[in-house]
Amino acid sequence: MAELSSGYYADQATMFIATDCIVFGFDNDELKLLIFKRRVAPNEGNWSLIGSFVKLDEDVDDAARRVLKEITGLDNVFFEQSKTYGKANRDGGARVVSVAQFALIRIDEYDRELTEEHGAYWYRLDEVPPLVLDHNQMVTDALSKLRRRAKHQPIGFELLPEKFTIPQLQSLYEAIFQKKLDPGNFRKKVLSFEVLKKLDEKDKSTSKRGAYYYTFDHDKYKTLLESGYNFEIL
Repeated sequence: MAELSSGYYADQATMFIATDCIVFGFDNDELKLLIFKRRVAPNEGNWSLIGSFVKLDEDVDDAARRVLKEITGLDNVFFEQSKTYGKANRDGGARVVSVAQFALIRIDEYDRELTEEHGAYWYRLDEVPPLVLDHNQMVTDALSKLRRRAKHQPIGFELLPEKFTIPQLQSLYEAIFQKKLDPGNFRKKVLSFEVLKKLDEKDKSTSKRGAYYYTFDHDKYKTLLESGYNFEIL
């Protein structure tokens, strides 16, 4: 890439670009965050989000995909840019601008051995310890954006297994918004979108009667979304 090697900006001070990933997972009716112990100075040994510097020949989103793959072993993880953090003194190691990305993964699909190899662990949101730099603010901002998106679009399906029950779906939204929802109203609302496919199979782990499993109809959802359909759930 000529722009990287021409030296036109050689007289400018060096600045680094990083990407930090706020990785959310859903487990046992709780929303959780994946963090790890930082292995480099400054702040070595302290809790941190998963992140990396962006390579010279790498797009920012590609850097996020690389980080998520390295930590979870998963391809095609849903992620979205949350916010850019660029205060001059935010990182004591150098002048660093960070592009934060929030990611949603199915917690039963990631590579546990790979994650543990990197020293990463899942924490409930209300138990997340102090994080390095401005990472706690990144989590707060990402959660706010997740809630805004989940209110109008069924983004939460990225956190569920391929098949799920309506009560499981409700538990997810209760975890995201940290409030209880009326079961009858929630069922009526989500079924009215007609983007769920009902299966013949039932989950009987919580009752003899059981609850039917559903799958998410991505094609139907995409068609409705392109038509301007409003998926407001709450």
